[in-house]
Amino acid sequence: MKMSRLVAFSSSLLLGAALALTGAGVANADSSAAAVDYVALGDSYSSGVGAGSYDGSSCKRSSRAYPALWAAANSPSSFDFAACSGARTNDVTGSQLGKLNASTDLVSISIGGNDAGFADVMTTCVLQSEASCLNRIATARAYVDSTLPGRLDSVYSAIRSKAPSAQVVVLGYPRFYQLGGSCIAGLSEKERAAINGASDHLNTATAKRAADHGFTFGDVRTTFTGHEICSGSSWLHSVNWLNIGESYHPTAAGQSGGYLPVFKSAL
Repeated sequence: MKMSRLVAFSSSLLLGAALALTGAGVANADSSAAAVDYVALGDSYSSGVGAGSYDGSSCKRSSRAYPALWAAANSPSSFDFAACSGARTNDVTGSQLGKLNASTDLVSISIGGNDAGFADVMTTCVLQSEASCLNRIATARAYVDSTLPGRLDSVYSAIRSKAPSAQVVVLGYPRFYQLGGSCIAGLSEKERAAINGASDHLNTATAKRAADHGFTFGDVRTTFTGHEICSGSSWLHSVNWLNIGESYHPTAAGQSGGYLPVFKSAL
């Protein structure tokens, strides 16, 4: 089994920093970043829905999404951007794993929200009563407990089988709302708290499955704190009636300020 080129990349960055501090080695710019083969998998939070600057495909892959931003800054030897809007776990295993192989060094993925009924939860909460919203959230939480772990296991096992040497970073989801914030209309505070709680529940389940497979979990709730909906400085779209598909997705600032730093820290 080959030594991970990502480990070599990280080591060379440390060496480069030391040389820079002594004024030496500036002319010998490290090129090992080019040795990293990176594949970005997952759903709309990885494809960049809400960030704009899409590639024209139905997957709505954005040049402002964290995978594309990392690739642009690091120039890996190969970058396959397979994440797709609306993807569920079976979409990942069915159509996103084609570029993974024994030479893959780095994989990122966010998945599970659509399996748990993310879009239907938000539609119910926006258009129906508080009771209907809370009931729908309870159904989603039950799915996360009973069914989602097995589906995540299937995805993670397939990734490891196809890319046995890769570092795999699993990105979670932000809380949507700042409670007690600036919103004066829309959902009730009880609904907002329940939605945040459901996000926490999903992140906990995802982090557990990721850890059990030896993957790194990136918790974006930390970077999004203070930038939720109702914060006055939101990195998430609220309901966008002119482009409903972007509702409750990160903005370009959410990708660059919320997701990218967590991904970089995981490396």
